[in-house]
Amino acid sequence: MSTNSSIEWTETTWNPLLGCSRVSPGCDHCYAINTATLRAGNPHPKVSGAFAGLTERRDGRLDWTGAVNLLPERLVQPLKWRKPRRIFVNSLSDLFHESVPDEYIARVFAVMAATPQHTYQILTKRHGRMRNLLRDECRCGGGHAPGVHFRSSMVWAATPHSDSYVPGLPQISKLLFGGSGWPLPNVWLGVSVEDQKWADIRVPVLLDTPAAVRWLSCEPLLGPLDLAGWAYDQASQSIDWVVAGGESGPGARPMLPDWARSLRDQCVQGGVPFLFKQWGNWAPNGSRGIGNINPRERLVGQPVGDMGHLEVIERLGKKAAGRLLDGRTWDEYPNREADRG
Repeated sequence: MSTNSSIEWTETTWNPLLGCSRVSPGCDHCYAINTATLRAGNPHPKVSGAFAGLTERRDGRLDWTGAVNLLPERLVQPLKWRKPRRIFVNSLSDLFHESVPDEYIARVFAVMAATPQHTYQILTKRHGRMRNLLRDECRCGGGHAPGVHFRSSMVWAATPHSDSYVPGLPQISKLLFGGSGWPLPNVWLGVSVEDQKWADIRVPVLLDTPAAVRWLSCEPLLGPLDLAGWAYDQASQSIDWVVAGGESGPGARPMLPDWARSLRDQCVQGGVPFLFKQWGNWAPNGSRGIGNINPRERLVGQPVGDMGHLEVIERLGKKAAGRLLDGRTWDEYPNREADRG
């Protein structure tokens, strides 16, 4: 299934597999769990079958079961899209989930290699598995360079007599083992980073992973982030794009305005493209004294102005909160975006 996406930083979603499990606080209010539950009850058997068995009610809330449904019939979809698109891969799952076979991930990458007109955006919280697959060490004793075995699996997925062949894939061996075809120039690899703890864990691993573009999704942003040493590094291994946003939906946790401003300022200083996706349910709403707020508001930050008032954030809902940061929209993309057909 693919959709024209409402996600601000992409155009289309592509889900060749479904299902996931929670791994860190950023997953606490995962929108995909509710989506999967609703679609499992769809009257159309093709839709309900794709989402069957992925969620359950446990400990008083809906959650993933940890199962993953592979949908190989969807692998060929990007081959049919002629017009260049920016494609979010697995908006309802994680490509590097532990239940996804290595060879299936190689098939997904083979499709991306065969469709250079598209730009693929991948996000994961399984940073370690991503790195280990894309720069896998030689296992055959032949002294191959890191990543050769994974690329060989991609070639096998484009070989008609193989058991993992994706119908319609052209041969990609020359692309992957000659010239500048690896890492794939049309694939952006990113990690989700909700706070400093997970930035310290995930970002260094991302920087150790072969990628044409490395990016961060700081959504939901649950605390301040210091990207110094990563976003400011002008060497080949650096962060190329930062997306930030607050949480929406029931029980959404507020993102403090200064957290978003700090990320923006760090990116501006370091020359890193910055995209502010949304405030989420909570947004700034001026400044007031302690006695002048209503139950939907919270006082945050440092005193503003001579009166000692504090900045106020209010629970407005996603649509009303919008995505203006200090009066303007931030919709910056990596330089490679200019290369899209």
